[in-house]
Amino acid sequence: MEHIDGLALRKALGAFPTGVTVMTTLDATGRPCGITVNSFSSVSLDPPLILWSQSLSSRSYPVFRDAERFVVNILSEHQVPVSRQFSTGSDDKFRHIAFRSGLGGVPIIGSCAANLECVKVSAHPEGDHVIYIGRVIRLERSEHRPLVFGDGRYLVARACQHDEMGAVLA
Repeated sequence: MEHIDGLALRKALGAFPTGVTVMTTLDATGRPCGITVNSFSSVSLDPPLILWSQSLSSRSYPVFRDAERFVVNILSEHQVPVSRQFSTGSDDKFRHIAFRSGLGGVPIIGSCAANLECVKVSAHPEGDHVIYIGRVIRLERSEHRPLVFGDGRYLVARACQHDEMGAVLA
């Protein structure tokens, strides 16, 4: 089996743009915890299941490992500062962040493109990450356009039309 260089893999994966989310939960003392994540996907519509993954070396890994609930905050295009703030090692990631309490008190960040309140169904350690499966129990969708990340930078999604052959129409 050929060795795959981690940097080359990261660059190749950057060709696949993703949405940007902030996962939020509460620690054992009830303190809000959050982390920026782009490894998020739908699993099933019936039942409503999603997945996301987290590095086992993340400072917040023990909090999410032990949490029963979490919220997927799908960031909108104007929330680059929110994404950056939650991707730091700061102990006060919620500073100057507008949020409210959802089910079980889990923080829901305001002005997002969507928010999905979830109950953790399972966790599967794989490689240097853990994959969480969550069941969506309540959701909201706004009119905000989502924030996108690809090729190592933030992007803005734009709608376009295609002809029958797949060519982009102006």
